[in-house]
Amino acid sequence: MGPADRVAAAMAAQPRVLFLPRAARPEAAHDGPLAIGHGQTNSQPRTVAAMLELLDVRPGHRVLDVGSGSGWTTALLAELVGPTGEVLGLELVDDLVDFGRRNLARTGLSHAVIRAASPGVLGAPDDAPFDRVLVSAMARHLPEALVAQLAPGGVLVVPVDGLMTRVVLDDPATGGRHTTTHGRYRFVPLIGG
Repeated sequence: MGPADRVAAAMAAQPRVLFLPRAARPEAAHDGPLAIGHGQTNSQPRTVAAMLELLDVRPGHRVLDVGSGSGWTTALLAELVGPTGEVLGLELVDDLVDFGRRNLARTGLSHAVIRAASPGVLGAPDDAPFDRVLVSAMARHLPEALVAQLAPGGVLVVPVDGLMTRVVLDDPATGGRHTTTHGRYRFVPLIGG
């Protein structure tokens, strides 16, 4: 099963509607971003699928989800890593941390957690390295702090200045990496990025 099939299966197992505020649920099938409060959005499903396909998450991976928002991407990532993997979702907005945790708790995916991001710290350097890092907010520049949290062969997917960017860490000792871009996208801004 290829990345697109695995992502489609995860999205079927964790439907978007379960991660939206009650008022937004009638719009769950809309292929566009939906407001979840505090100036944040639940991303467009087509965009989420594209990002997850680029990330190419495998069973057993350790994954960092930066900007977990409603918890939807955290749950999707947990489906992709399976029970032998781990997912850490980080969110800066306290109310969204609570909202995402409640949504995630209903999934029964015990190998995923959402916690409050530490102000002034991008990612979770104390928990690194990660096999995959997903960022669901727009960075102005490639966030080197997150590249540094990748394991050898790790992959980071992040929108950077309007371009979806994929970084594969080839050799952490030398900083060797392979960076590609994959189309234009719009996101809420990454705080600290």
